[in-house]
Amino acid sequence: MRDLLSASCDCITVFIFILMRNFLQLLILLVATLAANEDSYGIVVDPTNEQIQRAISLGKSAVQSKTPPSQLYWRFGSAETLQPHGFIMTKLGGLAVLSAHYAFRAESPTEQDIARVSRDSALQVSVTMFGSFPEFGKDSYMVLKQGERLIKPTQIRFDAQAHRSDAWPNDPPYQAKVVASFPYDLINPLLSTTISVFPGEGGEIHFDLDFSEIP
Repeated sequence: MRDLLSASCDCITVFIFILMRNFLQLLILLVATLAANEDSYGIVVDPTNEQIQRAISLGKSAVQSKTPPSQLYWRFGSAETLQPHGFIMTKLGGLAVLSAHYAFRAESPTEQDIARVSRDSALQVSVTMFGSFPEFGKDSYMVLKQGERLIKPTQIRFDAQAHRSDAWPNDPPYQAKVVASFPYDLINPLLSTTISVFPGEGGEIHFDLDFSEIP
């Protein structure tokens, strides 16, 4: 009987240990998910007043550091100026850039300006690409891919006439931008995302990103 009771106690101990371990794993996953939602600009669909004020303060600090406003957007791709690269325009990133533009004029954004950026329903992605002739960017396209799901833009703009690159007349001689807008309600910011760009002259450009890394 004593052996039976001892064995039963051991089983209960193991069961409790497994239960506690699973609970802790679930708790860690929950905290990580909440932290990602709190800290990632790309997933803040409804910014709080505190987040808005923090973004505005970040924009104001650009004057002291002499940081160009456009550098406050989250950038991806190559750090080389003649290789494909881009940046993502989130709500809070947009507020920081807006604030920086005003701060360089010793002004502050109006409540109407802040509300307009905060209400934006789409994530904007801008990509700079390079080609061999002035019209290579015409009719360019962009999509997001998350797992097997393809997300198409609601709006897209491109440089129909490319500009000369810093390498002109050497390769690559021309550069053009393509900007696409993707609805927030179609994006899962916790999934790995591939941005695919299809220049009008042909070919494909891909960027593998993790939106949760947006500061």
